Amino acid sequence: MARVKGGKMSLKRRRNILDEVKGYRFARSKKKAAAREAIYHAQLHSFAHRKDKKNDFRRLWTVRINAALMPHGVKYSRFIKMLKDKNIELDRKILATLATENQEAFNRVVAEVTK
Repeated sequence: MARVKGGKMSLKRRRNILDEVKGYRFARSKKKAAAREAIYHAQLHSFAHRKDKKNDFRRLWTVRINAALMPHGVKYSRFIKMLKDKNIELDRKILATLATENQEAFNRVVAEVTK
């Protein structure tokens, strides 16, 4: 039986790996072993950072809401408590968007809550 060396498939595999690391720097974009390792680490971090992104945005929304509340003399934590007490169901993302893009609507919400 004839020997099969598998060169065609190994070249295809290598090309696919190197296609995935386009734009990486140095050996990671040129050499198969370094590229495979780079892909492995990139996938690990992408999963973790997708989770972290949710926390980062929530923190950003909190800062934006607090900054918009300062002229009203209300603190963020008290504002959130008052929202819950009045059964106003606006989440932090919507409140932060109002605070940055639509000041007058945000001011109306604050006035309604602090009545």
